[in-house]
Order: sequence, then C-alpha cells, then structure tokens
Amino acid sequence: MFRLLTGLFFLLPWLGDLSAQAPATQLYVFDLQVKDTAVTLTNPRYLTAFNPNGYNNHPNWAGDQQLFASVMTPDMAQPDVYLFDLAAGTRTRLTQTASGEYSPKKRFATGRFSAVRQEMIGRDTILRLWDFPLDRSDNGQPLPGTAAGVGYYEWLNNSQLALFLVENPNRLVLASATGDAPRTLATNTGRTFTRLPNGNLVYVDKSATPWRLMEKNLYQLNESATVVGEMPDATEDFVVLSDGSYLAGSGSKLYRLNPAAAEKGWRQVVDLTFYGFDDITRLAVNGRGQLALVARP
Repeated sequence: MFRLLTGLFFLLPWLGDLSAQAPATQLYVFDLQVKDTAVTLTNPRYLTAFNPNGYNNHPNWAGDQQLFASVMTPDMAQPDVYLFDLAAGTRTRLTQTASGEYSPKKRFATGRFSAVRQEMIGRDTILRLWDFPLDRSDNGQPLPGTAAGVGYYEWLNNSQLALFLVENPNRLVLASATGDAPRTLATNTGRTFTRLPNGNLVYVDKSATPWRLMEKNLYQLNESATVVGEMPDATEDFVVLSDGSYLAGSGSKLYRLNPAAAEKGWRQVVDLTFYGFDDITRLAVNGRGQLALVARP
C-alpha cells in the first residue's frame, strides 16, 4: 500500500556527517548553462537534507520541474521512489514496499512511471521491471514481456527498451514490452546508456581499458558501434547536453566531451570542490537547463 509524504526541502547546500556504515549519497540540482566551451552551474539546490545519512540516488526527470529518485532513509530496509517538485518545494513518496525500487523513469504512457524492483522470492533475489501509476491508484505490476535480471533500462518508445541484463558478462539488449525475444547489442557495458536525437544508442564499453563511449545505430543492428571517445578514468555515468556534447563527473569535477570540436578529448569545465563533493556519479539533465547530480560529500 502506498502512502503520501510531503514536505519542504532546503534550497541551499548543507553537508552533514555521513554514516560510515551506509553508502550515503546526496542529490543536488543546479541550473546549467552551456555557451561555446564554457559550462556554468548556478542556483544550487540540495534536495535531500531530510536524509543526510541515507541513500539518495538514481535521479531522472519526470517533467520540467519534477525529479524522480530512489531514496532509503536509515530506518528503511530498501529504497522507495520519491518525486521532488522543485517549483512547489515538496517531495512525494510514490512507493512504500518491502521490495526495493530503483531507476524510476517516466513512461511515454500518460500518468505512468517504471522502476526496477528488487524482490525476494523465496531465497532468490529477482530484478524485474515494474510499471506504476503516478497517482498511486494501485500497487503496480511487472511489465509483461520483460525478462528478469534487469539492472538498468532506457525507454526508446512506449513498447521498446534498451535493457542492461545482470549476467556474466552483463548484456545490453534491445527488448520489447510486448514479449519479443531480446537482441544483444553489446556485452560488458556500463550502467548508463541513452538514445540520441538521431535515434542511435550511446553507451560505455567496459571490455577494454580505458573504457570507451560508443554509439550504436539501432536501425542498422548489423553495423558495428562507433567510438565516440574514451571515458574519464573509471567513469561510466554521463549525460548528453542540448548541443550534442557529453558531460561526465569524476571526483569533484565535471568534464565535457564535444565530438564536433576541433580539440578532442574530455575537458574539465566545472570544479565543485567548494561543495565538499568527493565522488560525483549519476547525472540527469532536462530541457530547461537543469542538472541533477548524485555525490558523496
């Protein structure tokens, strides 16, 4: 059964003491401006002051001013899905289950969202993709046609997905919510992948060192993926900016790769040491020039 919790979140950064036992992560939002070679972050907002010693991760934009995240407070056994409304300054708890929900994302279908649910069935841990209503009118259901073992995913349209299957080695596959057999796109890939405006899928290849950012044509699956560039050291999270360049975090810094620029390679564009960040990982950007990021202070 779902329960609604709302409350104001702080709009200025606050860095509390972190528990040594919990993998504490924090969620921030900045206004993002890209101009030529410069990237500027302003208007910092610290969304997870209510949970400074907990797990706050997997940000994905649900709208221009709404952000999904997986949140686990120290008294919880598993994460639940929260929705932050930046305009109203509120947060809403969308799930409250014994299972853990990760990677919440808005669906193309109106009023729905999806998440990876970690379920205990007997003595086994099962990872499945679930579908939920935003209005919490029911408890959701597993998405038909999607296999177990889904670690991460990306909606391509309302029925097709790219799935990261937790195997040995892991596989990135093209799948369908209608039950079509998945087709392997790559193996040993990173957890972050997204579709470009041209329809291609971009992901991180971890089969060699350094890891490489790859672009795959989903309309010509028999063609080999092309190399966009090498990733910063041990980095597998990135976002695509409105100008077609890429942004990734490493340590307390953000780096940008512009494939169209004459000067190749990643360039440091932002240093967030001031905020005490030690490890920037997941990023999410929306069409209003807002960047959400996860960091360990």
